[in-house]
Amino acid sequence: MAQHQDLVVVDVRSAAEFEALHIKGSYNVPLNLLSEHTEDLVSRLGERVVLVCHSGVRAEQARQRLATVGLESAYVLEGGASGFADAGGDVVRGASRWDLERQVRLVVGSLVLTGLVGGKFVSPKLRTVAGIIGTGLTFSAATNTCAMGKALSAMPWNKAAVEPTATSAIQQIPARSE
Repeated sequence: MAQHQDLVVVDVRSAAEFEALHIKGSYNVPLNLLSEHTEDLVSRLGERVVLVCHSGVRAEQARQRLATVGLESAYVLEGGASGFADAGGDVVRGASRWDLERQVRLVVGSLVLTGLVGGKFVSPKLRTVAGIIGTGLTFSAATNTCAMGKALSAMPWNKAAVEPTATSAIQQIPARSE
């Protein structure tokens, strides 16, 4: 980043995830805002863009979205913000919270366990909970989406002190120099 002043690092995680840990000098444009306002964002970005999330899934979705409007030079940072921190990169740490993916695993695992245990001791019909969760996970993998993650991101503990608007998220990025 020090060698390339025109490099823009865009973190597509939620504002709460960004508050907890982010790369120093990066800009937070949550994936939903990026997806809704891609052209506005691209008008401010130069050619050197690195996209960051936790695991790479949301950053890859953002990269694909940016490519649809002509920005094909964006890269996805492998390992995400936490991998960057683990490698000794300069990061800003805030209040610690569980990553959204960890929350999804907890909820999904708990529902499957509840369905199986409830099916054994309460009613065999409760085993359908495990089947429904399995179906949801299969759909999630096939479509590369996560309805559970989207639902959990709306929970109060996953909200930042200040949630960005499209205007505030996009306008924070310096205008591209021609």
